[in-house]
Amino acid sequence: MIVHVINGPNLNMLSKRDPTVYGTVGYGELVNEIQSWCEAERIKVNFFQSNHEGEIIDYMQKIPVKDGIVINPGAFAHYSYALRDALEIFKGLKVEVHISNIFRREEFRSHSVTAPVCDGVISGLGVHGYILAIQFITSKVFDKGKEP
Repeated sequence: MIVHVINGPNLNMLSKRDPTVYGTVGYGELVNEIQSWCEAERIKVNFFQSNHEGEIIDYMQKIPVKDGIVINPGAFAHYSYALRDALEIFKGLKVEVHISNIFRREEFRSHSVTAPVCDGVISGLGVHGYILAIQFITSKVFDKGKEP
């Protein structure tokens, strides 16, 4: 099993975005932190980031159902029915993650069209939200004490 961490538009620009909303961690640091944690826990993880909706969908359509998805769809969460449909088609475990608390921001950000087809949503916990999502997915797949 592999957990696929998928990041949508503008996540590659984290260090250039408003630090009061997104913190000061850059995208490379985000990936390194998650990768290090996964290595320590012996969890296989792949990363994919794109600013293009179709590329994200193409990537997701190749993921085997035995794998899991942690997705930060970025702004696509609020309007991408195509991404929603791709998530709905994927029958494996999937968790939507947002670095910022989308419910404390502009009104349009408080509604996610992708969240209802995910197994859970984590919002506002920064990088730690990704790790919690990975923990959730792996805990559902593996019995405690068994190796992945």
